[in-house]
Amino acid sequence: MIESTEIQIIKKIKKARRGTLFFNESFLTIGQADAIRKALERLVKSGEIQRVALGIYVRPEIDPVIGKVSPGIDAIVTAIAKRDKARIVPTGIYALNRLGLSTQVPMNVVYLTDGAPRKIQIAGRRVVLKKTTPKNVAAVGEISRLVIQALRELGKDKVTQQEIEHLQQLLRKEKPTRLEHDFHLAPAWIREIMRPVLKETKNE
Repeated sequence: MIESTEIQIIKKIKKARRGTLFFNESFLTIGQADAIRKALERLVKSGEIQRVALGIYVRPEIDPVIGKVSPGIDAIVTAIAKRDKARIVPTGIYALNRLGLSTQVPMNVVYLTDGAPRKIQIAGRRVVLKKTTPKNVAAVGEISRLVIQALRELGKDKVTQQEIEHLQQLLRKEKPTRLEHDFHLAPAWIREIMRPVLKETKNE
């Protein structure tokens, strides 16, 4: 007996851990694009899966206290970048927020990317993937790449000593090899902020 497209899709989804993101294209080996789209719509309607953005679906993780937990913006955008074989880095107010330098949660979240530019609606917020040069997304450290973007947002003449010390404290948690890699990609004035932390890692 040939299983329906819907059953084949949900079987594949359930084989992955909860919280894994799937795209329409994830199921192209199962059937035609139109049949896939309709099956996914039915699965969303039945509550089996959740649509987190156009063409992106998840079987949410379950927290014992709060129940279903939807993936965050960063997880969704990272999955898109991985699918597109592109690199991304958060910028602006969002980078400051991620590093604890701002309590403001921007309605428009901007990422730089060396992939295709696009705009996505996620949980009522607009996410913009802005095309840039490969060098601007070449940083590899989870912390150091954010620090570079946060300092760009703050500006050379406006960043305070307190903010510098906060960012340096965060940089101490970065993997030394990644910190050194990203140090060489940063503008000269940002390198001077990163330099003391880099020296510390070399002396350890």
